[in-house]
Parts: sequence; C-alpha cells; structure tokens
Amino acid sequence: MGVSVQCSPVGPLAGGRDPYRPPSSQSGGVSLGSMQRQVNLHVDLVKKGTYGRRVVRPMNPRYITIHSTQNYTAGADKHSEALKNGALRSPKTRYGNRIGFLIWHFTVEDGKAIQHLPTSEQGEHADFAGPGNRLSIGIEMCENRGNNLATTVERTAKLTAVLMKQKGIPLNNVVPHYHWPRRGKTPPNKNCPHFLLDHGRPGAKWRKFLGRVDYYYRQITP
Repeated sequence: MGVSVQCSPVGPLAGGRDPYRPPSSQSGGVSLGSMQRQVNLHVDLVKKGTYGRRVVRPMNPRYITIHSTQNYTAGADKHSEALKNGALRSPKTRYGNRIGFLIWHFTVEDGKAIQHLPTSEQGEHADFAGPGNRLSIGIEMCENRGNNLATTVERTAKLTAVLMKQKGIPLNNVVPHYHWPRRGKTPPNKNCPHFLLDHGRPGAKWRKFLGRVDYYYRQITP
C-alpha cells in the first residue's frame, strides 16, 4: 500500500511565517523545553528485565534512525502495548542472529510521541548486531488509518531536533532505516520509511524531511 506525503517547504514561507508554528512563536527562537512540549512526549518504558530490555546494553548514541511502522491498523498506544507484552519478535537470518524482541526508542503519531526505551540503551530496530542498533536512537512513525501522516512527520522532525540538541548529534547522522544494510536480507537495505524515500532510496523527499528537522533545530535557543 503506497502513502504519499507532501512535506512543507524548508523554513518559513514568504513573509517569514512557518505554517507549522503558531504566530506567537514566529519571532526569535524557542527553548528546548518549549520544543519538547510541542512534541507532547509520553514516557511508557518497557519494564527493565523483560522482553526487549531483558539485557540492558548501554549506548552512547551517535545517530538517529527514522522508520515507518508499515502497520495500517495500530497507532502509538498499540505499539507501546505490543513492546511491553513481547508481541514483536526480531527475525532470525541465515547467519544465525538470535531471535529476540524488537524494541525501539520512540513511536510518533499525529497527536503525541511515546518513549519505550531510554536513549542510553541499545534497541533492536535496524540491522541486527550492526551499528544501526548499537549506535542509533530508533524513531517509528505511525501510518495507521485515521492518523494524519503529514502531522506525524512534523512531530517526528521536532522530536529529532530535540534529540540532536540533547545528544550533540549532527544532521548528517539523521538517517533512514534504509541507511543500515541488514546482513542476510534481500534486499539488504530496507525501503523504510517508505513514504519519505523515492523509489526505495533517499532522494528529494528525504532531503525535505531533513530540511524540516534542521529548521526546528535552528529554532531551539542555546
């Protein structure tokens, strides 16, 4: 099933106003706390010692990896419940990767974002035992029916900007799931997030998304 997203232009439109920001916030920057409140983050961590957190693997994140759920029936709350109940198993490849439980750090929908895993811990969301899991924060974007996908993308851009500021991660290290090849999979580079890629590869849509991230990042005051 294909989904088309029309990202807004990078930065404000003519006249200086960004249509995704309220008029009162157009002059000057915003604090990190204010941007966090715009994300509307809810913390609902998987319990330590269970499922995706059975083994705590410390991480000093250097990347942010953007995914799409490709689940057209479940929003952020359902994904949070599935992670806490161990309903999502990681696949096994012909190279013998262990069968564990999928887990990522954040799920975003049009009205909020939910955190499942501390950003100081490795997840299981990108490339099995590769650097995508070992070094990156994983963000999943919901695309269930009834969820406004364009608003979800904007909320994800804001969350990404906040994490960049908090963790000192540069824009060049904000990557799609496609960026991390998966050993033993064909094709190795997944078409994800599919609605921000062009013909299965990063292109104009991905650059527009990075433009939104950069815009919000620059809005955050030191």
